[in-house]
Amino acid sequence: MHDELVERACRWLKGSCGCSVAIGELRAFTGSGETPDALGWRSEYSILVECKTSRADFLADRKKPFRLNPAMGVGTYRFYLCPPGVIEPDDLPEGWGLLYVEKNRIRRVAGPTGNAWSHGDNRRFIHTRNQEAEIAMLVSTLRRIS
Repeated sequence: MHDELVERACRWLKGSCGCSVAIGELRAFTGSGETPDALGWRSEYSILVECKTSRADFLADRKKPFRLNPAMGVGTYRFYLCPPGVIEPDDLPEGWGLLYVEKNRIRRVAGPTGNAWSHGDNRRFIHTRNQEAEIAMLVSTLRRIS
C-alpha cells in the first residue's frame, strides 16, 4: 500500500501542484538522513509528501531528527498523505498540510489553498528547508539517469 501512496503522491505533485519534476523514494547521502517518500519541484519552491499507512508510522516519523529540527528537512511546503483517519488535522506539526487518499482522488484536508501558495494566509505553511539536501537528491537522481 505504501508504494501505491508514493506513486499517487508523485502524480498529485505533477498534476494538481504543477511540479516540473516529482521523484518518489529519493535516496541520497544528505547528512540529515531524510529519505522523502515524494518530493516535487516548481521553479519557485519544493513540496514534500510523506506517505503514512498507519498511525504508528506517523508517530515514529515525529521523532526523526529532521522533524525535531524542521530546518534540517526538505520541502518548502510539507504534507502527509494517508487514508482517512490515520492522521487527523489536530495531529499535524505546525505548518504541515494533510492529504487523504480516497478511491480515485486525493483530497486536501489541511494546507495551503488556491494557486498562490506564497501569499496571504498560506505563508504560514512555508518552511525553511535544507536546500543542500534537496540539491544532493536532484544530483543523485540525475547521476542515475545520465
